[in-house]
Amino acid sequence: MAKTAYSRATRVADQIRAEVADILMRKTKDPRVGVVTVTDVELTSDLRLARIFVTAGPDAQQEAEAMTGLAKAAGFIRSELGRRLNLRYTPELFFHKDTAGARGDRILSLLDQLAEPSHRPGGRDSSIDQGKGRA
Repeated sequence: MAKTAYSRATRVADQIRAEVADILMRKTKDPRVGVVTVTDVELTSDLRLARIFVTAGPDAQQEAEAMTGLAKAAGFIRSELGRRLNLRYTPELFFHKDTAGARGDRILSLLDQLAEPSHRPGGRDSSIDQGKGRA
């Protein structure tokens, strides 16, 4: 029997991500969670706990309100998820702010700064660094 590339927990996590996003978009009436985007789901191997990573709003206040709204709606989202998924146990949901995007933007910004000629050691320009201009 051929082994699958993804574990069952990974496949279920992908399905949970899609279903939670749909529930937030179509079923919740709380305006605080209207700006939430589900970015990732980490599921324990026993499928009992799900960490749902979200991004919410452009500012810190809107993000805090969205996280409060998600915490209050967690029970409703879990019950709706239980109706949609064919699992023995519906995982307990924990919502977390996703910081990977902001961290990635910061790294790209730092790399862009390093690529600028004025930030090179010794203030030399790129033509000298490439071996050009030598006698």
